[in-house]
Amino acid sequence: MTRFALITLPLLALAAPLPAAASEVQEAVATLNDPVAQDRMADTITAMVGALMQMQVGPLAKAVAQIDPESGAAYIPPDATLGEVAGRDPEYAERMGDDVRAGTRMAGHAASALTAYAPVLKDMARDLAAQWDRERADSRR
Repeated sequence: MTRFALITLPLLALAAPLPAAASEVQEAVATLNDPVAQDRMADTITAMVGALMQMQVGPLAKAVAQIDPESGAAYIPPDATLGEVAGRDPEYAERMGDDVRAGTRMAGHAASALTAYAPVLKDMARDLAAQWDRERADSRR
């Protein structure tokens, strides 16, 4: 019985009136489905990952080697970058950006579907809540 209650909690939450949250959800769905926003997110990640991979890790490796001389950090060149240490290819940042773009599109599709199904899910939650009340009342007799 407790398990059923836990399962129905998300559905009951959907049934609650949330007018302010609904507009925020619509804004999020619109942003996720906007090709310009998708490109902006992807370009941001591409730039961030590209910059991160160019970060020099030699000084950090030197500090680690001083603390733990048996670590592999002692063999990292002083001018090594994170990208070189990680062994990544030069197109890694661009692939990450492409993945973000594709992931954002998929999230937009999923959010659109959830928005479309929200009324049905709310009806289901109300039906389940009513059934829950009936079952609970029947079990007390």
